[in-house]
Amino acid sequence: LDPTATESLDDITIRTTVSEHRVLPYQPVREADILWEKRIWRVVDTREKVNKPFVPPESPLFQILSEAAFAGDLPVYSTEDDRFKKRLTSEQISNELYQLDTVIAFDPETFEEKVRIVRNEINWENIKRYRLKESWYFDENTASLKVRILGIAPLVEVYDDEGNFKFEKPIFWVHYPSARPLLARNKVVTFGGNYAATTTWEDWFEMRYFSAIPIKENNV
Repeated sequence: LDPTATESLDDITIRTTVSEHRVLPYQPVREADILWEKRIWRVVDTREKVNKPFVPPESPLFQILSEAAFAGDLPVYSTEDDRFKKRLTSEQISNELYQLDTVIAFDPETFEEKVRIVRNEINWENIKRYRLKESWYFDENTASLKVRILGIAPLVEVYDDEGNFKFEKPIFWVHYPSARPLLARNKVVTFGGNYAATTTWEDWFEMRYFSAIPIKENNV
């Protein structure tokens, strides 16, 4: 016990299993071995019971992604399309993560009405759904149907001035294969589960512990 330490350990031991976790690279797939393939887009609704780990206060997925993107540790891409072609700059990420609202305030001395512009950060609690882009393919080499997640996009709801829901839109696209190292260093917190469990977000997606509804597939 160091008496000069400014912080005390809020635990019974120092935990490094998750923070030092490393991911195994995907096994290479030859184009000649892909006998059949289809792209599927799905939506994950965090309000479903099985998807509650997406929104715990301790480790919400949106906070992990947005903080890494804002710090420059995770490349994120424009929502103009979902092909990961246009990487967002720090300024563009800031514009997506912060919303400008107009607030009317009163001067306590003169009682004069003033209009102020307030910059509000998008809270992780406002992210209720995520969009996934997946590739389902049949590997002739292993004679098995496989799936790989290609991208993740958090969705935010948009309302009009009267508070009526208009639509939802993706904030940015995350290239999932590039995000795997980050996700592997962050633990999934399950409700009522084992606190000592070391399941990471990368495990959660690879083992497909989530529930998602298909909304689109590639066809002409």
